[in-house]
Amino acid sequence: MSLVQLVLLSLVQGITEWLPISSSAHLILLPELLGTEDQGPLIDAMAHFGTLFAMLLYFRQDVVRALLGGLELVGFGRQAGNRLSERARLALFIIIATPFGIAAGLAFELSGEATQAMLRTPETIAGATIVFALALWASDLMGKRVRVQEDMLPRDAMLIGASQMLAFIPGTSRSGITMTAALALGFKRTEAARFAMLVGAPLLFAVGLRAFLGLAMGEEAGASFSDGLIVAALSFVSGYLSIWGLMALLERMSFLPFVVYRLILGAILLATSPVVASFLS
Repeated sequence: MSLVQLVLLSLVQGITEWLPISSSAHLILLPELLGTEDQGPLIDAMAHFGTLFAMLLYFRQDVVRALLGGLELVGFGRQAGNRLSERARLALFIIIATPFGIAAGLAFELSGEATQAMLRTPETIAGATIVFALALWASDLMGKRVRVQEDMLPRDAMLIGASQMLAFIPGTSRSGITMTAALALGFKRTEAARFAMLVGAPLLFAVGLRAFLGLAMGEEAGASFSDGLIVAALSFVSGYLSIWGLMALLERMSFLPFVVYRLILGAILLATSPVVASFLS
C-alpha cells in the first residue's frame, strides 16, 4: 500500500471512529473514491487499534478508575460487607457490556468471506447509515438527558453492550449505536459519549489484537505488517483530536449535525448505486 493511501486511511479513521458516523463505512468507501483496492478488514482493524489507544489516553483517569475497580471486584482493596465503590461499579458495567460485542465479533469472523463482502457493499452501508441515523436522532430528541454514570444500573450496561452487536454492519457506527442506546436510556450527551467509548475498549482491543497477529502472520495479501503499524500510529494522533473535538461539541450542541450528515451520505450512496438504479429502471 502507498504511503498516501495509508495516511488518508488513518485520517479518515481517526476523524470518524469516535464520531457517530461509522468509521468502518468510511474506510470501505475511501478506496472507491481513490480508485484503489480495498485495504481489507485487518488494516481497518489496525486503524481501530490506533484510535483505541487515543481513547485510553484521553480518558486515562476513567481507565485507571476502571482498572482499580476491576481489582476491587476480585477482592483487592475492598473491605468486607461494603458496597461497591463507583470505580468498581464502572468496571462491573464494562464487564457486563463486553460479551455481546465479542460474541458478535466471533460470529462475524466465522461468517465467511461471502457474508463479510456482502456487508461491505455500498447498498448495505447506505441502509445502515440512514436507519441508524434516524435512531440516533429519535434518541437524542426524546431522551431525557438527565442521567450520569453514577445513575447507571446493570440493566443499562447490558442494553448498551448488546447494542454493539449491530456495529459489525458497516454504516451502523459502534460509537453511534452505543450512544443511541445510552441516550434512549436517559443519559446526558457527554455521559453517553464517554461510556460509549469506554465500553467499546475491550471489543476494539480484541479486534485490534486479532488484526495485529493476522498481519504479523501475513494473512492480508494486499497489506504488510508495517502498513498496519503505520495506520495504527497515525490513527492514534487523529483519533485523539477527534475525541477532543467531539466532547467539546457535545457540551454545546445536539447530535443533529451528525444525523444530517449520515442522511446525506446514505442518500448519495443510494443515488449512485448501480444496484438501486437497475432496480428502479
